[in-house]
Amino acid sequence: MNLPKRAEDAHATLAAAFNTGDPAIVMNMYDTSGIIVPEPGKPVSGKEQFEEAIRSILAIKGKMEIKTVYCLQTGNLAVGRSEWNITDGDEVKISAKGIEVMKQQPDGTWKILIDHAFGAEFSPTA
Repeated sequence: MNLPKRAEDAHATLAAAFNTGDPAIVMNMYDTSGIIVPEPGKPVSGKEQFEEAIRSILAIKGKMEIKTVYCLQTGNLAVGRSEWNITDGDEVKISAKGIEVMKQQPDGTWKILIDHAFGAEFSPTA
């Protein structure tokens, strides 16, 4: 699977990668020097922990859909806000609102550096 050539295509490419069910294809979407938050309040980093997080999400089984709410880019960095879910037929297995930071690679493609899958879920309290 080819990496996206535009930051705003990262969400759609990530969903397509997840829908292959292949952890190696999903891992290719990430810069594993960054952070992934596979469940609320549990950020992880490093290649092994990224792979473990990817495998746990793939274990949910179903079709992933990601809607890009916005994507803002400056230079070789971009931040995106997403709404995503994993469904099995009519059953929604998981649904959340995420925030992702993407980084352009030397070849012009984009990888996700920070994936906070639940980053837009919480309301600030005073």
